[in-house]
Amino acid sequence: MKYTIALAGNPNSGKTTLFNELTGSKQHVGNWPGVTVDKKEGIYKKDKEVEILDLPGTYSLSPYSAEEIVARDYIVKEKPNAVINIVDGTSIERNLYLTLQIIETKIPTVIALNMMDEVEAKGDSIDCNKLSKALGVKVVPIVARSGKGLKELMDAAIQTAKEGKTLNDLAIFDENINSAISRLEELLPDKNQEDRNWKAIKILEGDEVVTNEISEDMKAAVAEIISETEKHADGDTEAKIADLRYQYIAKVVKDSVKKKHAGHVETKSDKLDKILTNRFLALPLFAAIMYLMFTITFGEGPIGIGVWLQTLVTDFWDGPFTTAISDFIVNAGASEWAISLVVDGILAGLGGVVSFMPQILVLFLLMSFMEDSGYMARVAFVMDRLFRKFGLSGKSFIPLLMGFGCSVPALMASRTLENEKDRRLTMMITPFMSCGAKLPIYLMFAATLFPNDNQALIVYSIYFLGLGVAILSGIILSKTLFKGGVSNFIMELPQYRIPTAKSVLIHAWDKVKGFAIKAGTVIFASTVLIWFLSSFNFSGMVDMEESFLAYIGNAVKFIFVPLGFGNWKAVVGTLTGFIAKENIVSTFGVLFGASEDVAAAAAEGTAAISGVAEVFTKVSAYSYMAFNLLCMPCFAAVGAIRREMGSWKWTFRTIAFQMITAWIVAFIINIVGTIIF
Repeated sequence: MKYTIALAGNPNSGKTTLFNELTGSKQHVGNWPGVTVDKKEGIYKKDKEVEILDLPGTYSLSPYSAEEIVARDYIVKEKPNAVINIVDGTSIERNLYLTLQIIETKIPTVIALNMMDEVEAKGDSIDCNKLSKALGVKVVPIVARSGKGLKELMDAAIQTAKEGKTLNDLAIFDENINSAISRLEELLPDKNQEDRNWKAIKILEGDEVVTNEISEDMKAAVAEIISETEKHADGDTEAKIADLRYQYIAKVVKDSVKKKHAGHVETKSDKLDKILTNRFLALPLFAAIMYLMFTITFGEGPIGIGVWLQTLVTDFWDGPFTTAISDFIVNAGASEWAISLVVDGILAGLGGVVSFMPQILVLFLLMSFMEDSGYMARVAFVMDRLFRKFGLSGKSFIPLLMGFGCSVPALMASRTLENEKDRRLTMMITPFMSCGAKLPIYLMFAATLFPNDNQALIVYSIYFLGLGVAILSGIILSKTLFKGGVSNFIMELPQYRIPTAKSVLIHAWDKVKGFAIKAGTVIFASTVLIWFLSSFNFSGMVDMEESFLAYIGNAVKFIFVPLGFGNWKAVVGTLTGFIAKENIVSTFGVLFGASEDVAAAAAEGTAAISGVAEVFTKVSAYSYMAFNLLCMPCFAAVGAIRREMGSWKWTFRTIAFQMITAWIVAFIINIVGTIIF
């Protein structure tokens, strides 16, 4: 028999880390609310008959946000065989509120008491037997990051799922509330008594979703019960229920938790926060940390790890790899067009993208380390003060931050924002972030046109240009299209932790793997198509200047002349970038690498991209980078915008805004840059 086990818990409780450990899934592990915006599925790696679902992190089962709705609907409607409720042992009082609500659903439950290593390090202790007895469910101490206790946890969860026993009622509520619950249960039509019990509690809490399901002929009787109950609950039954839950939690914690220090003790995280979240130091420190990260990735010298790795890959691709393949196809007697396709098309196009993969890996490793350490959650907190000035809360920084990886999950993360104004505004500016697919464009120009300059500073400035334009756009949009108040931003700051090598590698590899898959599929196919369009017209194989691609580029290049790059090859690069931004580099590899001398082209390999220096100046190159940073994102991201916006009207508005913004910014850069330089 197959069993389904759902993982539920507060944000930052270690839920997704546990999911990775149990399933071996390459799931992203983050330290802020909203990373998991939908349920994730996996198979328990030690038992293929056990399916595990990672539900969104939530503080309660009340339908106040997208995360809570997804988690609650699955638990209540889908009814998994068991729920593993992950509880952060260092914040047990707050975590147990969700636990009580899960127990109220009567779904078989096991508690995974996580972060027990940190509990012990503080000198505290938790009696799991007493906790289990008080809650009526099995409690298993674990350390998800190291895998400690996970076998015992899954043994308990599978056994609980097999038994399928309905949980008993806990003595949480007073006589007034219990009486109201019983009376409501008699009115509700549900066949399942457990469903009636849970719905009765939700009706008393004023849950709109459940209340709206009540039939018209029942509403009067339900309203009478609620009115009588409120008279004995100081006029607010919902607050009374919450208060009774917390009273029960306090009693449970008092009996089962022993703390070394009675009052608050300043932790290492508290001490670090005095510096890293200081109102004067926070932003300069963030800028300095980001610059160090970019220097390690793109800088020269001993600290430039990314450049060193890139050199190794480029030397291999340009030398032995390209030579071996070109020699093989020439010796095999391939025709001229076939040799041109492989050397001028595939090798030159893919080489331009593949050579930048080491730097992309280094960048994502560093970003993953900062995310998993808890630092990026602080950045979102610090940014709240700045973001409020242009009509957004700091929670909008989370999708923007995810946009540095890929725009698609970043756009999906916007659904965690509470109101429609925030969601739409955030989605309109999220693509301004430099996703990993745009990075090869910057690296190509930095290496080609800025070899004697600080290349790290060039790339760093483009990243911050995107953030700056996003902030400025937010101010304009909040004053015009999205007028209204700013929603509240409540965020739990996790403890600083040194991330495990496994979690950092999983996160980084997940990003690089996606990049590699694109290179082997979308970019490969695009490279072949670009080679064909740049080598043929209706007359057959022709010179590039007379090809289909040249005709297309020349037809629309007038739009880009004021931006400094009116050459048809540059224009075509931008157009192919709408499929995938990495395509711009592979397109340039084909267009600037093409040569009648096949042997020379084979010898040049990706170095042939240096031909862009004949078309671009430093100013026009920076303008080109800015335009492709800010213009319409790839088709996959446009699809995500359509899904999240819910209409084509808002999708077209978003694309139009991005294209106009990109053109204006690139125009300003070209004009000002030409005057200065």
